[in-house]
Amino acid sequence: MKKVSRSNLDALFAAIAGSKKLYLPVVDSTDAKKTAKYTAWEPGMEYCTAVNTVRSAKDFFFPQVERLVDFKLEGKTIKVEDIREECEDFVLFGVRACDAKSFQILDTVYLTEPIDSYYQNRREHGIVMTMACNKPTETCFCSVFGIDASEPAGDVSCWMTEEEVFLQANSDKGQALLNSLSMLEDTADDAADGIKENIHKVMDKLPLKDLSTDSFGGDKLMELFRSEKWAGLSEACLGCGTCTFVCPTCQCYDIRDFDTGHGIQRFRCWDSCMYSDFTKTAGGQPRPTQLERFRQRFMHKLVYYPANNGGTFGCVGCGRCLKSCPISMNIVKVMKALEEDHE
Repeated sequence: MKKVSRSNLDALFAAIAGSKKLYLPVVDSTDAKKTAKYTAWEPGMEYCTAVNTVRSAKDFFFPQVERLVDFKLEGKTIKVEDIREECEDFVLFGVRACDAKSFQILDTVYLTEPIDSYYQNRREHGIVMTMACNKPTETCFCSVFGIDASEPAGDVSCWMTEEEVFLQANSDKGQALLNSLSMLEDTADDAADGIKENIHKVMDKLPLKDLSTDSFGGDKLMELFRSEKWAGLSEACLGCGTCTFVCPTCQCYDIRDFDTGHGIQRFRCWDSCMYSDFTKTAGGQPRPTQLERFRQRFMHKLVYYPANNGGTFGCVGCGRCLKSCPISMNIVKVMKALEEDHE
């Protein structure tokens, strides 16, 4: 394990940025609430210790808007142009345990045959430096899904005190990065044990720690699908899709072609299962009501995904949807309402 003093963080960031693009959470100066967002590091920029950014770090591997390919018409011949450029090496610093887990969930979607080469390229060039959560908030419930906020996964795991930052390499990429940083000092392998213990004490006091997943999973599919609770739960939903856009595990997208006058540009854009035109085809909309669309979102997180992925749920308990929903509806309320049927 390595360590660096917090007073030397700027030097650490400068050393990383000297060879790779560095992104880290900073206070969004345009937001009156002073929320955090990932930004490319520049000298003098201060790392924000807020538990979560408003938007997750999945943007770096699965961008909200991505230009895929161009088509050129030459006579009667259509020329396909791969417009991708080699992705630069980059480092994400300060990723929380919940977001780190979300990358693993996205991997099961985009790195399974047929592999999404756009996503794969970014994953191969990215180095994830996670940060343990010293002060999880009341909307955090990652432990419900087996995630330990004190042991964040990633290429490098970090723990922060008032004076120091401890760093532990978990992969070859992470080890190579730490080896290149001369300001790091060796320290005992158990140097962060006290921090982990304190984090567990905080987690044990969170209001959502006793939320249970026992009532969910693939074996409960038809029972949950037919529940009469969906009508009441979905009644106030606006279908705005905010929950899907802040969610680190949502993976749906749409493909759009635009005529430039000189050819066609194809883009991939995030989409939402909460939208009335989602998956709409010439045959119509397979889920024409808001109830069906609402049910689809939560059934996927709690039933369909675990049914196809060894029991792993499609939620990481980051709490973003609890904070962002304009009508205060979220996965926690859905879980509590549906598990009442099993009491």
